[in-house]
Amino acid sequence: MFDIGLSKIVLISVVALVVLGPDRLPRVARTAGNLFGRAQRYMSEVKQEVSRQMDQEELKKMKEAATAAFNSAKNDFKELDQVISSQVAEVNSNMNEISSSINTNTDSTWSGNDNRIYTPKIDSFAAGQRQGRKSWRNKKGAVPMWFKHSSGIKVRVQSGAARVKRFRRIASNNTSVKSFFG
Repeated sequence: MFDIGLSKIVLISVVALVVLGPDRLPRVARTAGNLFGRAQRYMSEVKQEVSRQMDQEELKKMKEAATAAFNSAKNDFKELDQVISSQVAEVNSNMNEISSSINTNTDSTWSGNDNRIYTPKIDSFAAGQRQGRKSWRNKKGAVPMWFKHSSGIKVRVQSGAARVKRFRRIASNNTSVKSFFG
């Protein structure tokens, strides 16, 4: 900024002492220091505002890039949805052709009025139903209680609504509150 050395500062201070005098020099120096501090604060505020503006511009650019990527992905998904819907329509039309050809063939096991297509029975366990030994609940029930207690498995699990009902019932039974003075 300014190229002021120690000798120039001493010369300025001596001239100021002579011109202003020893009475007014401290007040002038204090005022000059305050003005210098205000100027520094103003410059730092301007720098911060400029950096904020630059950050906002970068965020706007990032937002625009993200929006463009989202729109391109949205268009890709629309195209994919159209392809899938055309494939589904094609499969449905083929299934209709197959079912109509099955209906036209008269077989001893099929009647001409029957529009159903034979579907084999799915194993109930594979379909997601829990039965018998393959049930998760039955497997958990087979673990001894002492092992559950030692390993930290919850033995008596209660839903939130049941817990609230239980504790409200207990609280309603204890309605008689005894006074400290009574």
